[in-house]
Amino acid sequence: MRGNDGTHPAGPVDPPGGPDPRGPLDAARAATAVLDDDGTVIGWGAAAERLLGYPPGEILGRPVDGLVVDRPGVHRAAADLPGAARARRQVLHLRHRDGRVVRVVTATLPLSHAGAGPARLLAVADADETEHWEALQAMLRGLATQSPVGLAIYDTDLRVVWTNSALYEEMGTSQYVGLGPDDMVAAGEVLSAGHPPTLEETMRRVLTTGEAVIELHYRGRPPVDPDHDHVWSCSYYRLQDAGGAGLGVCEETVDITDRYLAQQRLDLLVRAGGLVGTTLDMSRTARELSSVAVPRFADGVTVDLVDAVLRGDPPTTRTGRLVRVWAAPPDGPAAGPDGAHPAPEPVPYPPDAPQLRCLDSGRPILTGGAAASLVVPLRTDGAPLGVVTFHRAGRPTPFDADDLPVADELVARTAVCIDNARRFTREHTAALTLQHSLLPRNLPRITAVDFAHRYLPADGKSGVGGDWFDVITLSGARVGLVVGDVVGHGLGAAATMGRLRTSVRVLARQDLAPDELLARLDDLITQAADEEAATPGSVTGAVPPGPARGPDDVPDDQAVGATCLYAVYDPVTGVCRMARAGHPAPVVLDAAHGTATVPAVPAGPPLGLGGLPFESAELHLPEGSLVALFTDGLVRDRARDPEAGLDRLSALLAHHRDRPLPELCDRAVTALLPGPFEDDAALLLVRTRLLDGDRIATWELATGPEEVGRARALAARQTAAWGLEELAFTTEVVVSELVTNALRYASGPVQLRLVHDRTLICEVSDTGHTAPHLRRAATDDEGGRGLFLVAQMTQHWGTRYTATGKTIWAEQALPTP
Repeated sequence: MRGNDGTHPAGPVDPPGGPDPRGPLDAARAATAVLDDDGTVIGWGAAAERLLGYPPGEILGRPVDGLVVDRPGVHRAAADLPGAARARRQVLHLRHRDGRVVRVVTATLPLSHAGAGPARLLAVADADETEHWEALQAMLRGLATQSPVGLAIYDTDLRVVWTNSALYEEMGTSQYVGLGPDDMVAAGEVLSAGHPPTLEETMRRVLTTGEAVIELHYRGRPPVDPDHDHVWSCSYYRLQDAGGAGLGVCEETVDITDRYLAQQRLDLLVRAGGLVGTTLDMSRTARELSSVAVPRFADGVTVDLVDAVLRGDPPTTRTGRLVRVWAAPPDGPAAGPDGAHPAPEPVPYPPDAPQLRCLDSGRPILTGGAAASLVVPLRTDGAPLGVVTFHRAGRPTPFDADDLPVADELVARTAVCIDNARRFTREHTAALTLQHSLLPRNLPRITAVDFAHRYLPADGKSGVGGDWFDVITLSGARVGLVVGDVVGHGLGAAATMGRLRTSVRVLARQDLAPDELLARLDDLITQAADEEAATPGSVTGAVPPGPARGPDDVPDDQAVGATCLYAVYDPVTGVCRMARAGHPAPVVLDAAHGTATVPAVPAGPPLGLGGLPFESAELHLPEGSLVALFTDGLVRDRARDPEAGLDRLSALLAHHRDRPLPELCDRAVTALLPGPFEDDAALLLVRTRLLDGDRIATWELATGPEEVGRARALAARQTAAWGLEELAFTTEVVVSELVTNALRYASGPVQLRLVHDRTLICEVSDTGHTAPHLRRAATDDEGGRGLFLVAQMTQHWGTRYTATGKTIWAEQALPTP
C-alpha cells in the first residue's frame, strides 16, 4: 500500500510460480487441426473432435472450408498470415457434426517439416470462453499498470509479495517486498471506529474469517511526503485457491486526503451548528466555539470582543477597546474543572497587532511563522464585534487558503450568536433597570410591622420577569402588604408589573377590602387587554385576538396574566385580612409555638380572566408572628416540586425565627435558590406588632348635639395626656367637624377614636354609607366649610367603609421633638 525506504528490488513482483499465460487458443488447450497448403485437413486432434464432433475418419482429406458456415476461404486467410512468428486470429462460425453452429475463435500458425509443402496449424477455441479470458487478462494488466487504485498482495505471513504501478506512483517508491502492513508508512493510525488499532490485526482477521473489510480509513505519512499526513481508504479481502485454502490478502487503497479533510471541515461546521450558541451568554458562546475548533481545526483559540458589545451596546463602525472573553491554550488559561473561566479583561494590543488590523479592515489575516495563526473578524451587519484568533502549534500543516472558508463560517455563526447575546444583554439590562426603578426603593417606616425583602432577577435566557412586592401605609395605622407575579419575561412583563403596582397603590389608598381590591384590579386588567387587543399594531400585555393560541405561540417578552396576594394588617386589633388571585398562599409562623402553617386563603382565579369572584380570609396574628409572602419562583423550578420548596421554607423560618429579618431573608434565598434559576423570585418577610393600649383612645358618642362639645373635651384631654398640647386646638376643630357631620347625616351610634402612632389619627365612625365630599363654599353659604377646614389643617384625610358603615379619618403630623 504505502511506501518505506527498503533494500528490496523495485518493480512489480509476480506471485509464486508466475502468471499462467495459457489461454483457450494455447496449443496445449485448444482444438487443433493441421492443414496443407490448399486448406485440406491432414491432421485432426482429439480436442477438435470434442469441440466439433467429427472423428478423424470423417474429416481427414476434406477441405476445412466445408466446416465454415459464413466465412469461406479459411485457407486463403491462413495463406495471408504475416509470418511464422505471429498467429492470425479470426472469429468464425463452424458447422458441428450434429448440425448446430459453433462460434469459435481460430488462429493459424505456419508449420514446416522436411519433404513436405507449406502446412499450417489451425487452433480452434470457443469464442465466448476466449473473449472472457482475454477480458480477464486485460483487467489484470490494467490493475497492474493503469488502475488508479493502489494494490498490494500479502502472503499468509502478511508480508508484501506484489504491488501495482499506482501504488508506486502514489508513494514514490516500490520497495515494499517483505514489509508488513504497519511498516509501510510513518506515524500510521487507524481512524475508523470499531476496527483493531493496527492494520496487521485487521488483515489477520480477514485472513482467518474470510470477511472483507471495506473503506477503513488510515492516516500516515508516505515516503513521498514525509512531512504531511495523508489519509487512505483501505479495503481488504482474502485470496484463496480453487479448494478454498487461503493464499493471502489483497489490499486496495485510495488516497482520500482532500475528500477526508473536506468532510472533516463539513463535520466541523455541522458540529458548530449544534454546539455554538446554546445560551445567550457571550463568554459561554466563545467557549463553545473553542470546544468545536480545538483540536480538530486549531490547537488554541482566543476570542476578543469590543467592550461596548459586552455592555450590550449596538456595534458601530468605530472600533473600541478589545476585551478577552475566552482564551484556550496555548495563549491563555483553560477553564477550571467546573467550567469556570477568568473574568473578561482588556487586552493591550500594540497598534500594529494583527488583531487590530483585522478589526479595522474586516478581513482575515494569516500571521506568524509559516502561517501559524489565523485572525478572523467577528462582524454583523458590517459592524465589528471583535476578533477570533486561531493558533496552530507543533502541527506540520499551517493555515492556508483552504482553511479560510471554514474559519469564516465558524466565526460567522459565532458572530450571529454573540450578537443575539448582545441584544439579550441590552434588553435584559433595560428590563432589569426598568423593573428596579418600578420596585419600591424607600419603603415607609411603620409601627404595624417590621419587614425585610429580597428580589432576585432570573438568570435564564428568558430575561427579567414581572415579580413585585410592596408595603403600603393605610389609614388607622394599618399596613397593606402586596406580592405579585406577572406571567412572562422581558420589557413587557416589567412594564405590566409597573402598571399593576401603581394600580394596587391607588386602589389601596381607597381603603378597599382585599377581595374588593383584587376584583377592581381584575377589571382594570381585563379592560386594558380588551382595549389593546382592539388597537392594530399595539404593543400589548395581553394575547392579541385571532385563532386559538397555545403557550408556544406567546413571545417571551409578552405578559399574558398576573397573580397577586394582597393583605391588610391592623396593629390595633391584630387582625390580618388577605385575598389572593392565583398566587401562592403565605407561610405564617406562630410567635408563641414556633409552628409554621399555610393558612387556607381561597385561591381565586389569576388576574385578567374577568368576571370571577375573589374571597378573603381573616387571620388573628399574635404580636411577633412571622408572615412570609413570596412568588412561586422562590419555591418552584423544573427540578423541584413546589410543595417540597414550601416545606423547606417553612422549616427554615421555624428554625431561625429569632434571627433579624434581613438575615432570615438571606438564609431563605440562599437555601432555596443555591444556583442559577429560570424565574424571578421575590420574598417579603413581615413580623407583626401590636399598638400599646395607652396609645389608643375610643369613645362611644350619643346622638344629641351636645355630644359635639363632649367630643372636643375628650380629644383635648387625651392630647394633653399624650403630651401633644400643640395639636390640641387642631384636634378639637377636626373632631368637632367630623362628629358634627356624623350626627347630622348619619343615624345610629357614633364612635370617636384617637390613635397616637407616627401621626395623630382622628377617626369618627357611624352607620352611614354616604361619604362626604370636599367642596369650596361660596361667600354667602352658611355651611359646607367643615371638610375644607379639615383638609387644610391635616396631612391626609379620607373615608373607608366597614361592614357596619363608614369611618372618616384625618392624620396630623406630630410636633418635632
